[in-house]
Amino acid sequence: MDRKLSSGNASETRRRVEQLNLAETMRKREYARLIPSKLRAVPVSQECYNSFVRHRSALGGKVDFVQPIWISLAACGVMLLGAVIGVLLRRRLPGHHLDDHARDIVRLGAGLVGTIAALVLGLLINSASNIYETQRAEVRQIAANLILLDAVLDQYGPETKPLRGLLREAVDQMIERIWHGPDAKVRGALYGSGTLASQVYAGLHALPGDTTVKSALVAQALQLAVPISQARLALYEQSRSGLPTPILVVLIFWLTALFASYCLFSPVNPTAAVALGLVALSAGAALFLILEMVEPFSGLMQISSAPIRAAVPPLAP
Repeated sequence: MDRKLSSGNASETRRRVEQLNLAETMRKREYARLIPSKLRAVPVSQECYNSFVRHRSALGGKVDFVQPIWISLAACGVMLLGAVIGVLLRRRLPGHHLDDHARDIVRLGAGLVGTIAALVLGLLINSASNIYETQRAEVRQIAANLILLDAVLDQYGPETKPLRGLLREAVDQMIERIWHGPDAKVRGALYGSGTLASQVYAGLHALPGDTTVKSALVAQALQLAVPISQARLALYEQSRSGLPTPILVVLIFWLTALFASYCLFSPVNPTAAVALGLVALSAGAALFLILEMVEPFSGLMQISSAPIRAAVPPLAP
């Protein structure tokens, strides 16, 4: 009996060891697949690896961004589909369901929904326009501060030439992150001791203030660097904001219900069909403007990066 128990315990122990070895092998394979070969030599703790895998799983792999033009066209098609549903209901419903009482109730309800939809559209357009203008002003302010910062460093003396070159690299990295977003070639932390921006800031602190003039120039450069960093981080966070999906879905539902009510009691002739198409295109165009302005660093209405690029031209050899 003791031999049987010891044999069973040994088998159970071997089975658990094999399971642990299999789990470790799968973990190493996943690590080798996810981490680039150049980075595999860097020691990675189990906690860091698990955090990386959880973050990747939360994102669901590659993120695809649908262009606002396709969303607007799809919304236009859904509205016209609502009009078709209204025509079909008008043909299928019995006559007593389409009497004057039903007509009055539908018209009153459509008026209420139309008023709410118009208010929401107006508020969204106003809010999106404010977001667009605010971020465009921040881009211009960054460009102005960069021009002043580069001029101050130039006035300090030729010993700041390496720091000015590092400033240009940091500006290129900032543009790549903000305007290209998930497709940016630049990887790594947005802030911290390892970023180019932090190296520029540390280089400004390291400049010697031997004279009163140089000390004043260093202080002025640091004062200019702080708002640049604040605006840069703000643009990082705002560049991928977008319009919340529930708002878009509810708004399209309201507009679709309106189009269905338009065709529920009135027959549709060619003139009415063209009018419905134009109204649907107009509503889709309003959605297009909203989606474009809430993502000002991509799409057809994207804010240009030319002011920032022109602020720090290449250094003379």
